[in-house]
Amino acid sequence: MSVDTEADAQVGEACAVVDSLQLVGSQWRLLVLHDLQEGEKRFNELKRSTDANARTLSRVLDDLGEAGLVSRRVEEDAPVATYYTLTEKGEALCPVFDEIESWADEWL
Repeated sequence: MSVDTEADAQVGEACAVVDSLQLVGSQWRLLVLHDLQEGEKRFNELKRSTDANARTLSRVLDDLGEAGLVSRRVEEDAPVATYYTLTEKGEALCPVFDEIESWADEWL
């Protein structure tokens, strides 16, 4: 591999890391994704556990849904309940959270 090709590969890898962090890297997105590792949760459960206000949480859940990381399920029975869970794509982040937690335990 030439030096230019190697440099291009490194830039591509760095861009993938930056793109990934932009997708999941906000405080609220990370909190919601981390919380949903425990399983399906209702909106108000997530609101309590993350301490986010309703507007912020709603926006974050919409963003994560558009990114394909979280799915939404609505039960129409009275009272109407909305549930959120990680998609397969979202579940694939669980080992990443485990690694970050291990790193934090050692270095922070």
